[in-house]
Amino acid sequence: MTIQDISVAYTAVATAENGRDGRVASDDGKLDVVVNPPKEMGGSGAGTNPEQLFAAGYSACFQGALGVVARQEKADISGSTVTAAVSIGKTAAGGFGLEVAITATIPNVDEETARALVEKAHQVCPYSNATRGNIKVELTVA
Repeated sequence: MTIQDISVAYTAVATAENGRDGRVASDDGKLDVVVNPPKEMGGSGAGTNPEQLFAAGYSACFQGALGVVARQEKADISGSTVTAAVSIGKTAAGGFGLEVAITATIPNVDEETARALVEKAHQVCPYSNATRGNIKVELTVA
């Protein structure tokens, strides 16, 4: 797999303290959250966790990519939503890995058009491009 070169338009910076059981904040102060492992992983579940943050970023980014594709195709995606479900678990090698399930709801187009738009968005979305070939990403049109 070839590493893609980009012309950098923006760089987000965040710093974590105490890993998965601590705090993470952006350098501009717009994000400052307590992170804790979920109860399912033996944590308190009191704060958010990295998987929720990844799901939030991926769903927002994919929705943006869907908008780009829809404008190109002159498709009406008003009222659409994108949900990202990020799962974490052990890999066969003994480490941890992620899987993502993306579900798009696009009420103003037929199912075939919706599927085509979602597939095209998957080619445009930076999160999809970053994860392609590394983790399982399932696409669903609801």
